[in-house]
Amino acid sequence: MEAPESTSPADTDPETDPVVVSGIQPSGRLHLGNYFGAIRQHIDLHREHDAYYFIVNYHAMTTVQDAETLREHTFDVALDYLALGFDPDKAALFVQSDVPEVTELMWMFFNLIPTSHLEKGVAYKEKMEAGLSPNAGLFNYPVLQAADILAYGGSLVPVGADQKQNLEMARDLARRFNNRFCPEDEPLLPIPEPYILDHVSVIPGTDGRKMSKSYDNTIGIFDEGDALEEKVMSIV
Repeated sequence: MEAPESTSPADTDPETDPVVVSGIQPSGRLHLGNYFGAIRQHIDLHREHDAYYFIVNYHAMTTVQDAETLREHTFDVALDYLALGFDPDKAALFVQSDVPEVTELMWMFFNLIPTSHLEKGVAYKEKMEAGLSPNAGLFNYPVLQAADILAYGGSLVPVGADQKQNLEMARDLARRFNNRFCPEDEPLLPIPEPYILDHVSVIPGTDGRKMSKSYDNTIGIFDEGDALEEKVMSIV
């Protein structure tokens, strides 16, 4: 599958304001990789476009399986977004599991995508190499991500460069759904476009790998004092 080119809001149909959708995992406190890779774009875009941002607690369950911890992280992410400038009067910020229709759409998508496509997932392979348990949630992660995007009619998706493959799966599923279930001239699902800032790259963590909670190499957005100094001094 060929990865889509990055789109800016100005490249979309001038008569149709793009629907911006994106999610953030509550698998721990937000870090600099989250901010430069996604949150900064979220804050900028939500002021100008119809936007839906969701805290993806179902996705987080692939690695965080303590109910109280997940609940706390979900609440913390919402507070962090507000502290970073998100205005709830301008766009929607909500919890993924509050909309059960998303998992219904995911089930439909399960029946449209070959398992061979999921087996080629780069993100899945990277998580296995990092030592995470190879559960079905991680394997099917891109299908739920596609349902997240398409359930709200998402047409513009702020994503990191490392998520382009997953977005291409969402585009492919939208086409398959429209071809299978919709009249030829009345497609139901939009074909979402990625929005990737050219100057945004993958932020390295303290060990030189991509900054990720899975690698325990993050610097928190709100870290300060001794905690911040310790992390900075550990950079290799």
